[in-house]
Amino acid sequence: MKKLLFILLLAPVALFAQEKSKQTLQFAITGEVEKESVITLDSLTQYKLTDIGDVKVTDHLGNFKHQDDKLKGVLLKDVLSHTKFKTTSPKLLSRFYFVCTGIDGYKVVYSWNELYNTAVGDHVYIILEKNGIKAAKMPESLQMTSVADFKTGRRYLHNLDKIVVAQVQ
Repeated sequence: MKKLLFILLLAPVALFAQEKSKQTLQFAITGEVEKESVITLDSLTQYKLTDIGDVKVTDHLGNFKHQDDKLKGVLLKDVLSHTKFKTTSPKLLSRFYFVCTGIDGYKVVYSWNELYNTAVGDHVYIILEKNGIKAAKMPESLQMTSVADFKTGRRYLHNLDKIVVAQVQ
């Protein structure tokens, strides 16, 4: 009986771990946009690739988890630069936010003001290379991070699947 209970308790963990390793090579931009789009790994090469450097990944308490070296990526706001938001006035852009979701359901949120009106937006990247390995060869491809965050692990996303543009009502 104890063995069966143990297996039942571990099954969801195993399923979650398997889902996390599913690689993504593209993501959709949907929601409050004039035209939905799909961004592929290949299309990301048209943007300026930035040497991000090394990032110490920390948990919600600021405790060190691990370090990722030699990161290179493109700015999220550059990728979003071709997206036209459904709005009648630029004043309403302050209501917009972006829900970035990994294939495993993990979600990270950025506001329009945060990306376009603060220094944080200059440090939110879609990672195209880590530890000398290109995204297409990484099992957790299309990763995202905000290197300006104090607790970097909270918005470190693996296997980006979609970005939903929404607005506060």
